[in-house]
Amino acid sequence: MTFRPLTTLCLCLAAVFASAADDPKVAALTSADDARVAAMLKPSAAALDTVLSNDLRYAHSNGKVDTKASLTASLLGGEAKYVSYKYSERTFKFPAPDVALMAGRLEVQAVVDGVSMTTGISYLAVWRLEQGHWKFLAWQSCKLPPATPAK
Repeated sequence: MTFRPLTTLCLCLAAVFASAADDPKVAALTSADDARVAAMLKPSAAALDTVLSNDLRYAHSNGKVDTKASLTASLLGGEAKYVSYKYSERTFKFPAPDVALMAGRLEVQAVVDGVSMTTGISYLAVWRLEQGHWKFLAWQSCKLPPATPAK
């Protein structure tokens, strides 16, 4: 049986993407991030405490920086209310066995100090394995500029 080059390339790419999708670390981090997003959409002290690192540094796209305590207080107090997260890209890289970088883009809907907004975001997040559990350690984001209409 002979394979054509295109067929071989497709099989190789399928194997690469399948192995990334089947990676237990990626699955665990995706689950941890899904839990973080759920905790931010419907905040509870227990849920936030479970997923956020005590060393959290959360830099919002508007430049405000929160710690675990200040982010938790803001979410529980209603100063910031996240309505939806819609990822268009979420990838994971592992620079060390107990550290993961998560990067990508998303559209977020939020109400901050009574003002509703929908924003496209580019982000970099850091996760750290702490006592056997992935914890959300850092977030840095920036607003994406609006699309320029084609001329």
